[in-house]
Amino acid sequence: MMAENIRRREFIGGLAAMSVAANVHGARGQSSNGEMPYRTLGKTGVKVSAIGLGGFHLGQSHLEEPDAIKIFHSAIDRGINFSDNSWDYNQGVSEKRVGKTLKNGYRDKVFVMTKFDGRTKGSALKQLDESLQRLELDHVDLWQFHENIRLEDPDRFFAEGGAVEAMLEAKKAGKIRFMGFTGHKDPSVHLRMLELADKHGFTFDTAQMPLNVMDAHFRSFGKEVLPVLVKKQMGVLGMKPMGSGNVLKAKVVTPLECLQYALSLPTSVVITGVDSMPILDQAFEAAKTYSSLSKADIEGILKKTVTVAADGEYEPFKTTPIFDSTAAHPEWLGYAGQA
Repeated sequence: MMAENIRRREFIGGLAAMSVAANVHGARGQSSNGEMPYRTLGKTGVKVSAIGLGGFHLGQSHLEEPDAIKIFHSAIDRGINFSDNSWDYNQGVSEKRVGKTLKNGYRDKVFVMTKFDGRTKGSALKQLDESLQRLELDHVDLWQFHENIRLEDPDRFFAEGGAVEAMLEAKKAGKIRFMGFTGHKDPSVHLRMLELADKHGFTFDTAQMPLNVMDAHFRSFGKEVLPVLVKKQMGVLGMKPMGSGNVLKAKVVTPLECLQYALSLPTSVVITGVDSMPILDQAFEAAKTYSSLSKADIEGILKKTVTVAADGEYEPFKTTPIFDSTAAHPEWLGYAGQA
């Protein structure tokens, strides 16, 4: 019943939401209370929770480690099965904390994703090994090329000796199951990556990008990239539903509306940062209620944001360098003279 209601509300089409309680490795689902709908991750066939737990917030210094572990376990126990992370989040603290949470049977309930910054084969593989060590795992479910933000980044990825070779080697070695890329700057860079992937006969399983109520009006990943991903049947990972809090500074939409809007798109997962139990409750409330929004409701939300979104002020990750961690740390890219 829930799945039917969700599908009726998908106004763009694409990846159908599912309320099938199945964990990522095919065993019995971890939630039977109906709090969390599940969706198919592109062509992988894996069922993932509509909400994903952001890794950056879990490693921040204001959140004590025991509290981060408690939040993570509560999220999983209630039905979230997607864990986002990155090699560079909080100097590795985020991965280390998630590694601790995956003990005592939780690993089998969680689809573990992390990202890397290396543009060269060697630097990327080194970062993967460090991530696996921190996570205390022999493999991750999804490994993503992080911060595809410069127009030359796709060319770097596919260059001889580039990170594409690291991905293929890691998959062959069983260290990763699926491959993807992320970016937050400009949809043209994502489109360039997809163009080069086609040219090289390479298949990405996923792509991650900002999808929020402001993005709909400015350098829109939702308008320019999302339809391409849906057509290719790739897993769509939406991030920054509140723009790291910046969207809320416009004071025209609520946090719940931000999450409901992102969930109404044909995403596989909407990744959101959670650093307290009330914020976790808010994410579950959005997952339970977004399907009740009509097309008119969504249009109303977009109407409220059209003016304030026009110049990108509330999406500084697109218009400023403050979110560009690889720009602040060029040595992470792995080129000679930068390490």
